[in-house]
Amino acid sequence: MLLAAPGAESLEVLRQLADRLTWLAGPTAELEAVGLAEWQAEHGRLFVCGHPRTPCAPFESAQRRGMMAGPDVEQLVVLYRRIGLQADAMPPDYLGTMLECAAHLQGSIDGSELKDELWREHLLRWLPGYAKMLQDESRLDLYRQLGAQLAVACLDHG
Repeated sequence: MLLAAPGAESLEVLRQLADRLTWLAGPTAELEAVGLAEWQAEHGRLFVCGHPRTPCAPFESAQRRGMMAGPDVEQLVVLYRRIGLQADAMPPDYLGTMLECAAHLQGSIDGSELKDELWREHLLRWLPGYAKMLQDESRLDLYRQLGAQLAVACLDHG
């Protein structure tokens, strides 16, 4: 959800999340001060169409291969099929899609081997560097803190 383009309702959703995830308190306060337009601009710069480059494109293929829709996409499609899932709205190698899959497997009794495969064969190959990049590149605390949380998740699975 934190990778999605912010809209009018995003700040309220973030406030609700901050009640449970204390690391979001500071970023929420900052976003209340800077406003939605600045948040949207930073989201676009980091993830969608930064100039002269998009620094934090949240796709495995972009991070590992320097291109969109690389061979990692097909590997993930096969893995998702084995799990009984399918990426519909977003590409299979989109970080949000991959983390949704990991969350799905976290709650599954039989999913530990598949979860380990997802982390070992995909996420751990690019997410540690991406987490650092997000912390270094972001002008907003929300994305710096998200990078820090992703780094911790990598340590937990590495």
